[in-house]
Amino acid sequence: MTTVSLDPSPARRDALARRIRLLVAVTIAYNVIEAAVALTAGTMASSSALIGFGLDSVIEVSSAAAVAWQFSAREHAVRESREKTTLRIISVSFFALAAYVAVDAVRALTGTGEAEPSSLGIIIAALSLAVMPLLSAAQRRAGREIGSASAVADSKQTLLCTYLSAVLLVGLLLNATLGWTWADPVAALLIAGLAVKEGREAWRGKGCCAPTAQGQACANSPDQ
Repeated sequence: MTTVSLDPSPARRDALARRIRLLVAVTIAYNVIEAAVALTAGTMASSSALIGFGLDSVIEVSSAAAVAWQFSAREHAVRESREKTTLRIISVSFFALAAYVAVDAVRALTGTGEAEPSSLGIIIAALSLAVMPLLSAAQRRAGREIGSASAVADSKQTLLCTYLSAVLLVGLLLNATLGWTWADPVAALLIAGLAVKEGREAWRGKGCCAPTAQGQACANSPDQ
């Protein structure tokens, strides 16, 4: 029986690489705006959650920039040679995010300060909750089809921003309506745990499944 390869053709790989570059560019642009708005709103409201969210956006920019660097190469072989370095940068970004979120959550739980309600914070959190899942899903599909673990890992970084947006939105709403200041940091600690898990998987190069003649074969890191 004749075996048919399911690997993308060179033309399809080029098209997927262009799509990933576009999605990464949009992600970077949005996160720059998100960071500026969140940090401004957080400073005005003395909200550690909003400031943490803004710093998370800065970390996401570094992750997306690493993928942009990898896919700036036109040759597929060069992009593959940059895969491991890109995964390391993304992994460190996850760990940095987890560390900051955890420390910020503990500070909030120990009562180092109470944030004021922030309408601007609620707006940016709700907008991110709508935008980030779309960007994450699109990049994840393209990354899996082209067989890039780094593109998939970066899409998970974007997806994590979705969770953080939801946590932030709930926390801001509960603070504005019921005065429940503890809800946000408790949920943020769960997010920090998830970030550590995703960081470990990115370091090992897990999480990407590329089409092959045998079906779905998970892409492993170069040192496995």
